[in-house]
Amino acid sequence: MSMARLSDADLLARLVAFDTVSRNSNLPLAEYLADYLDRPGAAVELLPSADASRANLLVRVGPEADPESRRGLILSGHMDVVPADDRDLWTSDPFTLTDRGDRYVGRGACDMKGFLALAANAAVGLDPERLRAPLVLLFTYDEEVGTLGAEHLVASWLGEGAGEGAGEGAGQGSEAPPLPRAAVIGEPTGLEAVRLHKGHLKIRLLYRGRSAHSAYPHLGVNAIERAAAGVGALAELRRALESERVASSEHFPDAPYAALNVGTIRGGMAVNVVPDRCVAEIGVRLLPGMDAEAMTARVRAAVAPTAAAEGLELEVLSASPPLDAPADAPVHRALRAAARSPSPPTPGGCSAWTSTAPSSAPAPSRWPTSRTSGCPRRTWSRPGGWSRA
Repeated sequence: MSMARLSDADLLARLVAFDTVSRNSNLPLAEYLADYLDRPGAAVELLPSADASRANLLVRVGPEADPESRRGLILSGHMDVVPADDRDLWTSDPFTLTDRGDRYVGRGACDMKGFLALAANAAVGLDPERLRAPLVLLFTYDEEVGTLGAEHLVASWLGEGAGEGAGEGAGQGSEAPPLPRAAVIGEPTGLEAVRLHKGHLKIRLLYRGRSAHSAYPHLGVNAIERAAAGVGALAELRRALESERVASSEHFPDAPYAALNVGTIRGGMAVNVVPDRCVAEIGVRLLPGMDAEAMTARVRAAVAPTAAAEGLELEVLSASPPLDAPADAPVHRALRAAARSPSPPTPGGCSAWTSTAPSSAPAPSRWPTSRTSGCPRRTWSRPGGWSRA
């Protein structure tokens, strides 16, 4: 028997109650949504990660997409949320949805379980027999730490890179049915239809030194000092990037450049020991048209002079590409009309990145992509914005 349909608010409260901070498994939430959406006329698939600790959720309602036209619509969002470890700053339990009159408060209520609840109930309220094209719900894992679920879906659903990282979902592989070209990614954009967003290049720098007792620092090489010099070099690179412009800069008036941020730094084991390693992690928000490999080379060149003889290792953690979808796509026009957006359109670029990113790179025709296959993917959502997420 199908689960009873909940109101949007009640369903959102259920979703917020699942602690899906990215360090945790999302399986309890994915399984709950799979059960909630398991109704006549809906094909529900849990697509596991390589280690089976997480899963994407794919739900298809109505007929299969025509392989030529690929008409239909994907509603997509991520199930993970950012941490809520700063409990002293919360005035309520972050995993209990609280009605504040003009807004709901809870971890992920805006980014982006609110959209998951709306999308799920939209699917539940449809009569599959009356649909002329499919509605597909695509909910992914680990977006907040690098769009890992979306990347895995691209590989496993299409059978790319089978073996390493390929899951066992029923629809995966060369016989996977086509998915619609058009997609709406329900990120919190204040109900603005966003057709461009920046990418996110994440890099880890490991500085090596030589350990010694702090009474004899001349006998060691302080890795934290080397990393500090590297942070200074990255600050110079950040300032240089802020002065540079590319063709797509006009769409990002608030930050028309590649934004570089040194996000974390960790090193040392005790005050009385010269540290022999220090790790810094940085992110660079690439504008459409920028190349991740070229930016990685610039980062490498900037920090290379700061390395000690013991070495410096640079590792690319992830490289989510930017999105630049056509302004005249029907789904974009429809969303702008629904949101009563001004005409002519505002610049419309978003400096954050979303799960559209892995599918905006070249991919086989069954997976909906942006420019490479003419897929008009869009980011659009309920009220709220990243500043409130």
